[in-house]
Amino acid sequence: MEFQNTLSYAQNLDSKDSLHKYRDQFYYPKVNGKEVIYFTGNSLGLQPKNSKEYVDEVMRDWAELAVEGHFYADKPWWDYHERLVEPLAKIVGAKTEEVSVMNTLTVNLHLLMVSFYRPTHKRFKILCEEKAFPSDQYMLQSQVRFHGLNPQDTIVEVKKRDGEHSWRTEDIIAKIEEIGDELALLLIGGVNYYNGQVFDMKAITAAGKANGAFVGWDLAHAAGNIELKLHDWEVDFAAWCSYKYMNSGPGNASGIFVHQRYLDRKDIPRFEGWWGTKKETRFLMKPEFDPMANADAWQLSNAPILSVAPYLASLQLFEEVGMKALLEKQKLITAYLEFILKKVDDQVASTFEIITPKERGCQLSVFLHGEGKSLFDYLMKNGVITDWREPNVIRLAPAPFYCSFEDMFRFGEILKAGILSK
Repeated sequence: MEFQNTLSYAQNLDSKDSLHKYRDQFYYPKVNGKEVIYFTGNSLGLQPKNSKEYVDEVMRDWAELAVEGHFYADKPWWDYHERLVEPLAKIVGAKTEEVSVMNTLTVNLHLLMVSFYRPTHKRFKILCEEKAFPSDQYMLQSQVRFHGLNPQDTIVEVKKRDGEHSWRTEDIIAKIEEIGDELALLLIGGVNYYNGQVFDMKAITAAGKANGAFVGWDLAHAAGNIELKLHDWEVDFAAWCSYKYMNSGPGNASGIFVHQRYLDRKDIPRFEGWWGTKKETRFLMKPEFDPMANADAWQLSNAPILSVAPYLASLQLFEEVGMKALLEKQKLITAYLEFILKKVDDQVASTFEIITPKERGCQLSVFLHGEGKSLFDYLMKNGVITDWREPNVIRLAPAPFYCSFEDMFRFGEILKAGILSK
């Protein structure tokens, strides 16, 4: 497609966009009285307007029914989370029984590590990417220390090649083969938070499994952003947060995936709680744990309904639209943003380097050579909500639900003005 850097062209793209009407389903912050151009859905998605209705329903049931809301609310609380499973399974490419909703992301990774990091004297090492998201680094280090091991001897990081901004799949697979039968677990972020790279999860999972290791994925920046086929790729486990591309609200409930091969088994080590025991006998208060036959067996406590309600609200929009349509727009709008960046780069003295490879979702990480944080500050003051990462990178995530092609054009004009105003 031959793009054009004009307002009329961007507006024409919007007129042909079947998702454009969904912009009206979200609230936008305002700067100087105008709705912002919002590029930080990779940190916190905008609020869907229907989320208040779902939360208000829970508050009303609590007021009118109190404890009886667990069973007699319109959406009974005791199985509320089950309503999220089918739409989530479509988003992450899973069977419904492989998905559950509980806790928050790092909590869930810790709980899943109980089941899938079982070091032995020979097989004990963990493979992750260099400079993984800090929470993942802390989680892995503390898990290793919990088992009486030294993180420096146990955690192996796959590095990027000198002078390159992204990882090569062949280097990851080579590192798996190099570690050999010492590798107990591979855990990588499916989309790297810093450079926006989408890892070849299918190939890497296959290599890890062939080597005899468990394979898990942190999908914080992947769920709701890229195509996932967790069941077909034979991933052992995964977890994700809901508040980025899935717009559930700050810090809200996380989702987990556990492959079918590990379900309905009593020999899987895990930390257990009463919400993971079979619902048919849960309220008999038996002393023995009898696990649910699905991923709910990893649940500990009853779901935080006020957290889960806005998640369900957002997933209703995903059900309406479907991942296919979101992915089609994601590819087009990200390509148009890249075009705009290159056009602005041609018009000004600065040099932009897009460090996100072609394997990407809807994030472009841009190295602003010759520019400082003052440019970021200018963007923010002029209604472009973006994200700064040291040493000199802005992350731009044009989420397809609520970003428009006109936003991309307007961003280019503001960016150019910010550079020329120095």
